[in-house]
Amino acid sequence: MAAGTPAAHAPQPATTAAADTRWRFCVAPMMDWTDRHCRVFHRQLSRHARLYTEMVTTGALLHGDPARHLDFDAVEQPLALQLGGSEPAELARCARLGERWGYAEINLNCGCPSERVQRGAFGACLMAEPALVADCVKAMLDAVAVPVTVKHRIGLGRGEDYSFVRDFVGALFEAGCRVFIVHARNAWLQGLSPRENREVPPLRYEIVRRLKHDFPCATVVLNGGIQSLGAAANVLPGLDGVMLGRAAYHDPMVLAAVDQALFDPQASVPTRAAVVDAMTRYLVPQQTLGVQTRAVARHMLGLFQGERGARQWRRQLSDPAFLAQHGAQALFRAMPTAAASVRLAA
Repeated sequence: MAAGTPAAHAPQPATTAAADTRWRFCVAPMMDWTDRHCRVFHRQLSRHARLYTEMVTTGALLHGDPARHLDFDAVEQPLALQLGGSEPAELARCARLGERWGYAEINLNCGCPSERVQRGAFGACLMAEPALVADCVKAMLDAVAVPVTVKHRIGLGRGEDYSFVRDFVGALFEAGCRVFIVHARNAWLQGLSPRENREVPPLRYEIVRRLKHDFPCATVVLNGGIQSLGAAANVLPGLDGVMLGRAAYHDPMVLAAVDQALFDPQASVPTRAAVVDAMTRYLVPQQTLGVQTRAVARHMLGLFQGERGARQWRRQLSDPAFLAQHGAQALFRAMPTAAASVRLAA
């Protein structure tokens, strides 16, 4: 075992690596949601949040159209590519593609519990094969210079033995992985839908903290059940970062205060009107490339959550006739009156 590598069966000395803020706040990869248009939108709200693609399978990249899955706008950086797969050589090829495309990180999905993913022999079920995952990590690390990270659960099924996840992380740490994004729930691979797997297995944040204690030189990011920026700030002490998913998607203004609260007290907080303005400017050239207004607008339905006029905003941006009538100007046209007047005054 190499020097500095934690034994899978024993806690490590309480020494820590220098603080790495790159993973301090992350937006989770979410299938059908965090596409390139969503990520451009989120980037208007936070310059520092680390963004992730939807999971892309190795088969889709190696046997399909890589550009369709990998193209992104430079404004999205820092941006990570999440891969789904279980063959080391295939993952290495895909990691190399991701690095060539300009991604800042390659992330391996070891947390998705869906039946479709299980049939592909990847996702959460990989936690039962730490030696295989270690081989995958080694292959990707040999292939690229950017960080290779793993997103995983704290266990499989209803077992709550800490040693299971400790040994899993230990095997990957020994293979060279240094960043672990930990969804603080078990994955129940039978009897629950993916949605239920995000809600039913109990949250156990203390397990994530134990991992950070036992692997102090690793970067450990907590994911699961965090519903607000305040909650994120409360769980951060003692960890390296937090990851929000659906809370950030449904109420995206959560992201607007991230930079000031967690990175730079002098950072400005973008207004909703400024975000609409920026996304309108983004949408105009996208339409010349054949992108439909709805492809961008669907990610922005929650922008005015809790504000007067929010219902009108959602209704109009969900109306095909309204979108067809106004095209790239639909975002501005749908803005609640108060926000629109602020934009005009500016």
